[in-house]
Amino acid sequence: MFKIFSISLGLIFLINSCQFDKYSVTDKNYSEEVAKYAEEYNLPQAYLKSLIILECSGNKPAGKRFESNVYRKLKEVQSGARRNFEFVTRNKIINCTDDALRNLATSWGPFQIMGYKCVNMGILIKDLRGEDAVKWGVKWIDNEYGYLLRMNQFEKAFRVHNTGSPSGRTYDKNYVQNGLDHINYFSN
Repeated sequence: MFKIFSISLGLIFLINSCQFDKYSVTDKNYSEEVAKYAEEYNLPQAYLKSLIILECSGNKPAGKRFESNVYRKLKEVQSGARRNFEFVTRNKIINCTDDALRNLATSWGPFQIMGYKCVNMGILIKDLRGEDAVKWGVKWIDNEYGYLLRMNQFEKAFRVHNTGSPSGRTYDKNYVQNGLDHINYFSN
């Protein structure tokens, strides 16, 4: 019985260390930029840092995630089988190569913004994944749901970010609660 208890305490320590590591890694990699753009757009730093943990665990570079269902929809728009995908219409992607469509169907940067969001923002994919990734990510967040953040409606904001809807159902059932927990950490 003592060994099980010891293992449990070790496991708790390991879990807590991993959480702390995400916080310290996020602060080390993104604090300066987040502070700058949070102030510029009047958005809460704690939310932005929390979102960075949810989306890339604070890692820099942040990585990427290809979404095959988005790719399929973009291919349908390009071929004319589908009228549009959100605001992306055929005339905006008609000349895209397959690699370009794959980039549009991939999420990028510390906030994991989908590549096709660049079309409406008038920026390039490299802007979402490059040195200005925080700047463009925060600008997109402000445009899409910054009003929710200024009203401290964090649960709805996490849902919009992850699903596109303030009442959307996230794939990870703990996404919103984890985000709220991270906000509590960064707020203290």
